[in-house]
Amino acid sequence: MTTGLIAEDTHSRLVELEDIEAIRKLKAAYCDACDSDHDGDAVAALFVKNGTWQQVGGTKNADDRKQTGKKEISEFMFGLRAAGFIKRSSHIVANPVIRIDGNRARGSWKFIMLYTHKNGGYYRVIGRYEDQYVKQGGKWFFQSLTAHVEENGLYLEGGEE
Repeated sequence: MTTGLIAEDTHSRLVELEDIEAIRKLKAAYCDACDSDHDGDAVAALFVKNGTWQQVGGTKNADDRKQTGKKEISEFMFGLRAAGFIKRSSHIVANPVIRIDGNRARGSWKFIMLYTHKNGGYYRVIGRYEDQYVKQGGKWFFQSLTAHVEENGLYLEGGEE
């Protein structure tokens, strides 16, 4: 292998690693926006113009219709805030598998969302995310995010605060 090919291969691998890290940061920003009382504007800003968000399975607290475009995504998130049943929440994501293909990528993640309900109970949601990403203007965005809820329920009775 010539020196030029080695340098090109090293550069390609470095770009891929940088893209993977940028996608990890994008997912962290999503979790933070959700845990900031479902800030619809902050969540929507992470999606491309025609991006989609959808939750499927396992929960009765949110519908499973696909939200398309920044406006629908933002309104949906603010709707969760307005419902008022979540006092505090924390998203924990793990085991990411991210595959880069040029300016597009796919990712899968395991997640646990813990939240304190307004009734004082402590709830957990367990599932996985299946995401598609697109790189625009050198920055990664969600093209689609699907939250597959596998379990949702009370894990601890709450007391008086």
